[in-house]
Amino acid sequence: MRESRLSRIVLIALTVYILHTTLAGLSSAANGVFDVRNYGSIGDGKKIETVVINKAIEACAEAGGGQVRFSPGRYISGTVHLKDNVTLFFETGATLVGTTELDDYQYFTPPANTPEARFGKWHSALILAVDVNNVTIAGPGVIDGNKVFNPRGEEKMRGPHTIILGNCRDVTIRDIAIKDSANYAIMIEFSERIDVRGVKVTGGWDGVHFRGWIDKPCRDLTITDCQFFTGDDSIAGRYVDHLLIKNCVVNSSCNGIRIIGPVTNMVVEDCLFYGPGLHPHRTSNRNNMLSGIILQPGGWDKCDGALEDVLISDVTMKNVASPVTVLLKRPGNTADDITVAHLMAVGVYRAAVSVESWCETACGRVVFRDSSIEYEGGGTAEQAKASARKPGVDARPLPVWGFYAKNTRDIALENVRLYCVKKDLRPTIVCEDVDRLSLDAVRCPQVPHTAGPIVLKNVKDVKTRDVTVSVSAPPKQK
Repeated sequence: MRESRLSRIVLIALTVYILHTTLAGLSSAANGVFDVRNYGSIGDGKKIETVVINKAIEACAEAGGGQVRFSPGRYISGTVHLKDNVTLFFETGATLVGTTELDDYQYFTPPANTPEARFGKWHSALILAVDVNNVTIAGPGVIDGNKVFNPRGEEKMRGPHTIILGNCRDVTIRDIAIKDSANYAIMIEFSERIDVRGVKVTGGWDGVHFRGWIDKPCRDLTITDCQFFTGDDSIAGRYVDHLLIKNCVVNSSCNGIRIIGPVTNMVVEDCLFYGPGLHPHRTSNRNNMLSGIILQPGGWDKCDGALEDVLISDVTMKNVASPVTVLLKRPGNTADDITVAHLMAVGVYRAAVSVESWCETACGRVVFRDSSIEYEGGGTAEQAKASARKPGVDARPLPVWGFYAKNTRDIALENVRLYCVKKDLRPTIVCEDVDRLSLDAVRCPQVPHTAGPIVLKNVKDVKTRDVTVSVSAPPKQK
């Protein structure tokens, strides 16, 4: 009798619990909010909760969309599949953490005719959105890539990306913190109308990386009000039409912005770039920052197309290897209509600003305007005699300390000031194989025993006005 009564009590309690959980889920769903805890999630930082998190997302999508909410807690998960019209919202104190179980991750398959297709499972991710529209990932919580180690991954160490958007439309990622990505924090592939806003990325490799292809570029990407403290390039990629990077703080142990392929209609404005990196480059364990901005279509592999209509404006840089590099290395790429205005850089420690082509196609028109650049200097007369060596993938020392142009059609320096902290016996400006060169209101120091502050080799048309070569270095900034 007692056992029967006890069984009834247990059954009633279990029924009440199930009913309560179901009603809570229905009530939540009625408000368009699907709390993952109502679908069996615990958030204790111990249990792997991939299945129940995806169950909440599926319920949200089946209801026509809404918000999947993560209340405070630590949610361990493999791949989370984002679906149409769904918002993932992480409350303060909520952290999604990537599991170390590599088999729990799925991946995006790029189009078969693209170079990315050959990398296969390199496209795995903690949060994966494929062929989806109208989705959001929002904070103020945290997404933790957990530095997941993969001995079979790139460089025998890289694990899943934190977020991958594959062939998506109308995506917003805002006000979220992303830390310790096992590869890239945000990978955008063949997608359009992507807004990354108010995101803070710390550690990991690249912060935001985008990849399109020659007949399917990414379009309309905006990266605004973000903070990057990355081990690898903060922002990088190729094949994008209309890219805006605005009001961002960029700190890296590699490059600030690296463009490795064709990009059109690109604007970078009101950004701060500074080194050394707060988080080390995990492959080399270095912290020094490389280029602030390096534009090198075809820099890694063949990817035909144009880099054109680029505006870099109101940018400040400190302790970078080089401020701005424009570089062509392969036939099939072009660079044209690039303007850098209101650039202020100090502590440049390795290489001059440069505009270079090392293939038959010359760089087009490039303008530097209203800018001031201070270099560490210290170059020797022996270095001044050397020839510029063919570039690799990063900025390298040059036999000139201030500005270098090679194989370009049209170069203009307008109201540009170049300074050196230490005496440098290399020329200040070297231009070779240039069709048109305009120097207007250029200021640089006069250093004795050099080949001359300005060296021109095979420059067909030169226009100068108000060029002064006796300016001392500006006062040291505190």
